[in-house]
Order: sequence, then structure tokens, then C-alpha cells
Amino acid sequence: MDHFETDTVIAGAGVIGLAVARALALAGQEVIVIERETLIGSHTSSRNSEVIHAGIYYPQGSLKARMCVEGKHKLYEYCAARGLNHKRCGKLIVATTPEQVAELEGIKAKAAANGVEDLTFLSREEALALEPHLNCQGALLSPSTGIIDSHGLMLSYQGEAEERGAAIAFGTSINWVEASDKGFVVSTTGAAEATIKAKRFINSAGLFAPQLAASTAGLSSAFMPVPYYCKGNYYSLQGRAPFERLIYPVPEAAGLGVHLTLDLGGQARFGPDTEWVDGVEYSVDPARSDGFYDAIRRYWPGLKDASLVPAYAGIRPKLNAQGEPAADFRIDGPDAHGIAGLVNLLGIESPGLTSSLAIADEVAKQVG
Repeated sequence: MDHFETDTVIAGAGVIGLAVARALALAGQEVIVIERETLIGSHTSSRNSEVIHAGIYYPQGSLKARMCVEGKHKLYEYCAARGLNHKRCGKLIVATTPEQVAELEGIKAKAAANGVEDLTFLSREEALALEPHLNCQGALLSPSTGIIDSHGLMLSYQGEAEERGAAIAFGTSINWVEASDKGFVVSTTGAAEATIKAKRFINSAGLFAPQLAASTAGLSSAFMPVPYYCKGNYYSLQGRAPFERLIYPVPEAAGLGVHLTLDLGGQARFGPDTEWVDGVEYSVDPARSDGFYDAIRRYWPGLKDASLVPAYAGIRPKLNAQGEPAADFRIDGPDAHGIAGLVNLLGIESPGLTSSLAIADEVAKQVG
């Protein structure tokens, strides 16, 4: 068995782990990223809508709200500076009933409280002037919502981290972590069987972060939350959709409803729905598309029968059970649990991709 020493070990090479690796490497730290899969972003980071969120829906003062709004600005600047593929296409939040029109005002007010002040209320006629194929009673236009090539973003984070000396150990699992006042000991198996001593440990394991926290000796059980999994299924549209912007219904309890997103090639996909599951499994049941047709036709009556095909699924790493209020991000750092150099990133679901640079900066601040 090999023995190594480094400044920082990061668990997980998803978009958050790579962003943190970049931030710490740029700050001059020696960084090793441990990734159980053989590729970057193999789970939640590559199985989402690839949307740059504006920061509209989250409770005022929440980490989700703050990280999303801050992260959005940083992400647009980052992409522009590096020529990364993205598009500020905008989106419409669509009310299809008079009752939902009243809800739009509440959404607009919540967004303003989060610092998102560019939402515009559109009458039915104004919305149809932008997107003639819609069915709606009114809508909110969010001009700062966009789309991004998530894999290109992760490759950029990875490249900048590695240029500053960071290393990624793929195909490697963490058995346990021991925390003490002398730092951390990390036990790994797989492609790299080793014991690593580090001054800092960042748990950015996504879906598996709660289990890793529970495997950390020296951490109080109060900082070991129970994980829950909410699957989101996506379906692709055969043919092209007659929309230039993303189309979202008024949000539902566990997610943002079955929305229409576009990739950078203009191809439409629908999702995610909400399917509470017991573990990580990515198959898409073709029969679930039956409910998609009903949901989509509320705002796009022209959707043709048999035009949706299964695309992919992702899993939201939830900290709340079905029926409970949505939990906030948890960035459990030294001020919370009292262990210097340790940050556990828990429940980093949407808008994690949008928030990645802001979360990385917050982690860097907490561990110095």
C-alpha cells in the first residue's frame, strides 16, 4: 500500500469537486481529487438540464439563492472569458390558468428578494408575440437564464486545476476518513490503493456525500444527514420544437415541473419529472412519457402523439424525504462542526451547476 501526503484531498470529480479543485489549486494548494468512476461528472453533473439558472425560486437568504445568483454572474463571465459554449437564451415561466397568473407575482417578488430584478411580466398577447405556439394566460420572462455545455465546463475546470498541479485518481474509492487535530488520513482502494495524509478534506461526493460523511471518524453524527433520492426522467422530442426560449410551467412541490429545455444545437428535451427512488439507478421507463404529454400540452397544445422518446435520467441528491419541505444546500465547514480543514458539501442538487464557482469560492474561504 502506498502512502502520500498532500495539502488537500477532494472526494468527487463532478462539477463542484472540479470547481473546488481549480479554486484551491489556483490558490497554491497541492490537490488530489479522488473519483470512484472512470470519468469526470459521471452522475448528477452530466444528468441534468444544463441550464444556467437565474436564482428565481429559492427562499430568501438560503444558500441556494445566494450561491445561484452569485454563481450565475461568475459563470457567464467565466464562459465569456474562455470561449466556452453557452447561450443566454432566456426562459418563460408560463401560467396556463388564471390562478397561476396570480402565482407569477409571488414568483417575481421572491426573485427580487434574491437580487434577481430583471424578470418581466408578460400578458398573454406579449408572451405569444415571443413564442406563438404557447398556450398561456400570462408569463414571466427571465432574460438571464441560459444554457451551457456542462461537459465543456467540467473539462475547463479540470484543465485549469491540472495546470496548477492538481491530480485526479479515477477508479478509486474512499473507504474511510479519519479527522484529528493533526489533519486527515484518507484510506482509498481501487486503481490507487493508498493512505493519504492531508491538511484539508473536501467531501464533494454528490449522491454519495452523506455516506462519506458517515464514514468520517471524528465527525459528530449531527453532521451525517440521511440521504434521499429523487429521480428526474427526461424525454427528447423527435423533430424540432417551435421555441427559441426555455419554457417552464409554474413550479411544483419537488421540482420545477416538466419543462422544455433546448440544447446548444436547438434540440428540445422535456423533464425532469419527480420519481422518488431508493437508490441510484438511471433507466427511463417509456411508459412515464404518458404523464409528460398531459403536462406539456398545457403550455404546448401542438405536441404530437408518439413524438417523445426516452433520453436519460438523473438523481437529485436530496436531504428531505418525499412530502417534506425542500432542504437547502449544506456547506458544513469548520464553523459548523468544529473540525479545521473539513467541508462536507451535502444536498447539492439544482442549482449546483450554476452555483459551482460560487460554492468553490465559499469552500476556499472556509478552509483558507
